[in-house]
Amino acid sequence: MTPTTTMGTSASVFIHSGPAELYQEHRPVLEALAGTHTHLGEEIGRAAAYDIALLDIFWTAMAGYAHALAVARVEGISARELAPFAKGIGAILPPLFEETAEELDRGTFSGEGNPMTSGVSTMAHIVHTSEGHGIDAGVTRAAEGMTRRAIALGHGTDGFIRVAEVLGRR
Repeated sequence: MTPTTTMGTSASVFIHSGPAELYQEHRPVLEALAGTHTHLGEEIGRAAAYDIALLDIFWTAMAGYAHALAVARVEGISARELAPFAKGIGAILPPLFEETAEELDRGTFSGEGNPMTSGVSTMAHIVHTSEGHGIDAGVTRAAEGMTRRAIALGHGTDGFIRVAEVLGRR
């Protein structure tokens, strides 16, 4: 779970799972890769599950950023002009990851200050603006659709992370 450019550096991050005894036996070899190594448990597929979830965050974020750059460009804003502000948005996310993880694990979804009904109107505005410029809004439409589904189930005053609970329903 690390970009190739970080291999051999302290910035690399490796996640492992499977028999702890096997992990410990091979740890000296793994340490040659440098970075941080975390054993996530005995279940063999656990590290792969983390990898998929983390790559999901990465690629949906990159798709959002690419879309934002396309919208900015047609509005006369260069990528370099937008980048510092995009970094500011990105900085908001780590604390939100922590807060919303706690909410999801507790089963509480506070929408105080930003209920889904507010967020979905912003998403609709992004879709309208994008499509008005001829830009595909599929990623934002998907987010809007998930949010509208949660609202239709009676969760409009909840926070956005309720969507994870709704998506996980079988």
